[in-house]
Formats: sequence, C-alpha cells, structure tokens
Amino acid sequence: MYVPKRLLTIVVPDDVVTKIVKEIVKINKTGKPGDGKIFVSPIDGAVRVRTGEVGGEAIA
Repeated sequence: MYVPKRLLTIVVPDDVVTKIVKEIVKINKTGKPGDGKIFVSPIDGAVRVRTGEVGGEAIA
C-alpha cells in the first residue's frame, strides 16, 4: 500500500513552537500508522545568500 509522504521545514520563534506542533498534530492525526513524526531542533543562525542578511532579517 502506498502511503504518501510529506516533509515540512518550518522555522518559527521559540514562543510559538508548542502551538505550531499541536496544530500540525491536530490536523494530521488519524491514529493509524504513517501519521508521521515531528522533530523540533534549534536553529543557530540563518543567512540569506542573495542579500547577505543574517538572523531574523534572513527569514523575514
């Protein structure tokens, strides 16, 4: 049986991580195998290659 897969990469401020994770689980949970996993990792930095912007400016 084919189970379609998705990969989401989302960068959000620390204070909304829990809310975002809860929403993703609420929307995607079927209770069946294949519902997926969520990995939460810190982002140490970001650089926008085109402009050289760093940090929050790079992801805004």
